[in-house]
Amino acid sequence: MAQLAETYACAPSTERGRGILISGDPKSNSILYCNGRSVIIRYLDRPLEVKVYGEHAYPATVARYSPNGEWIASADVSGIVRIWGTHNDFVLRKEFRVLSGRIDDLQWSPDGQRIVASGDGRGKSLVRAFMWDSGTNVGEFDGHSRRVLSCAFKPTRPFRIVTCGEDFLVNFYEGPPFKFKLSHRDHLNFVNCVRFSPDGSKFITVGSDKKGLIYDAKTGEKIGELSSEDGHKGSIYAVSWSSDSKQVLTVSADKSAKIWEISEDGNGKAKKTLTCPGSGGVDDMLVGCLWQNDYLVTVSLGGTIFLYSANDVDKEPLVLSGHMKNINSLAVLTSDPKIILTSSYDGLIVKWIQGIGYCGRLERKVNSQIKCFAAVEQEIVSSGFDNKIWRVSLHGDQCGNADCIDIGSQPKDLNLAILSPDLALVSIETGVVLLHGAKVLSTTDLGFPVTACTIAPDGTEAIVGGQDGKLHVYSITGDTLKEEAVLEKHRGAITFIRYSPDVSMFASADANREAVVWDRISREVKLNNMLYHTARINCLAWSPANNMVATGSLDTCVIIYEINKPASSRITIKGAHLGGVYGLEFTDEYSVVSSGEDAFVRLWRITPQ
Repeated sequence: MAQLAETYACAPSTERGRGILISGDPKSNSILYCNGRSVIIRYLDRPLEVKVYGEHAYPATVARYSPNGEWIASADVSGIVRIWGTHNDFVLRKEFRVLSGRIDDLQWSPDGQRIVASGDGRGKSLVRAFMWDSGTNVGEFDGHSRRVLSCAFKPTRPFRIVTCGEDFLVNFYEGPPFKFKLSHRDHLNFVNCVRFSPDGSKFITVGSDKKGLIYDAKTGEKIGELSSEDGHKGSIYAVSWSSDSKQVLTVSADKSAKIWEISEDGNGKAKKTLTCPGSGGVDDMLVGCLWQNDYLVTVSLGGTIFLYSANDVDKEPLVLSGHMKNINSLAVLTSDPKIILTSSYDGLIVKWIQGIGYCGRLERKVNSQIKCFAAVEQEIVSSGFDNKIWRVSLHGDQCGNADCIDIGSQPKDLNLAILSPDLALVSIETGVVLLHGAKVLSTTDLGFPVTACTIAPDGTEAIVGGQDGKLHVYSITGDTLKEEAVLEKHRGAITFIRYSPDVSMFASADANREAVVWDRISREVKLNNMLYHTARINCLAWSPANNMVATGSLDTCVIIYEINKPASSRITIKGAHLGGVYGLEFTDEYSVVSSGEDAFVRLWRITPQ
């Protein structure tokens, strides 16, 4: 049996030039955000506790709790809204196609009976309000000519809906059924976000013209604005009210967040500016915010979440982050506690500590894309899509000097000789390249299309897998490879090969969903019939004591086999990662860490059967 022990969550999906509208449930201190097809539920007071809803067929854009906290409505780029329960495995209650294009925002009515959604679509249908249980329309929303970026439902009776968007308009509707009442064109650029105060007396709009305007919630008339003195110097992307309706939090492209005191007459004065820690680059622009109970939450363009205490804003914020894109490989360093390094193809390397979670990003001096990745205590070796191998020295949390080796061909796989990590084997389309430090020792044309490779920990042997499913075993002397044997068992292109830690065995996997464990000396099959995946195997890992092999596949599953038992007595982890498993390592004898297409890292505890 295998149980999920820890989840290291992905970062929220962001887009340059657009805000993201995160939301939360004040009762449980949880927040909602989206990444890919997943809706992520995170608890501000328990950062390692994460839940994921992954039932959308298209990338999710926004999610909101119902007023009683029992239901969540989430929307996606195809215009679909799904309403599902927060308990009992997220049971789906309803699904409606609301718009013909992307939904950017949605809000529940305070009685939890209606939902309003806004976004992009064909013709006039850019906003729609409907009954949550039947999907029946509850109004007509004319007046916008371009994408509607945000909408809000007045939290007290009489009900009102306000919308705003790319046509610079703020539209006010009375109802239900809702009808257009009036429109304002006070903003000079995109209006990015609108929010009612919790007491229902006012609403505020913020836009790319660096302005924040405040209106009367009952009549829709403008009553004041945020002071330009000490105001934002860039587009304001999001705004959130404090629970007492006396303050608002705003975030901007100028990389700062501001707390504003809102007076009775509706004007706002800057009370405090929060500058989030960072390098000051584009990724530090702030694009989302939420004021929830005692927490101030801000989100940067790079996907970093900063948690401030509302009672002590001068205190250093707690930083949560992760990957935004598919994590294509991971490595576990032999430290205590265990350090896990993960890489995604956009060039991001994240450091996690088992039991703690996110521990920072490794900033390289040259931020190139990553296709293959390997790491030992003092060094990271990676390759991208530019025919180059990068060797970067590692000093704690800092990346040191980098050596770049151009090998003249696209690297397909990369493996280090663990006992002498200066030695690396890189596979290319036609053969393999042997590296020592930053020097190319030899480039060997093997005469067949190469798909995977591995090198023995002591650097004396290599195994190369081909497109034809054959495994070629080579002895290495100096810089030359000599073929010793060809092993035939696989019926698909070899995708992954690794030696066992004691080098008595090796395991190989293929695109035809099969894995095989071999005896290294006799080169006989030691464990076969490992045919329980339904799609290509992307990765495999050995346990430290050499008695288990884990495989990760495109079919979203991780399967763990015990070497001394038949393959049929396997342990299967179903749905380990939405979209497929791409990275796998053991951290100790009974713990395996996995990563995947969904940008999550998960740690599983194994109970042998």
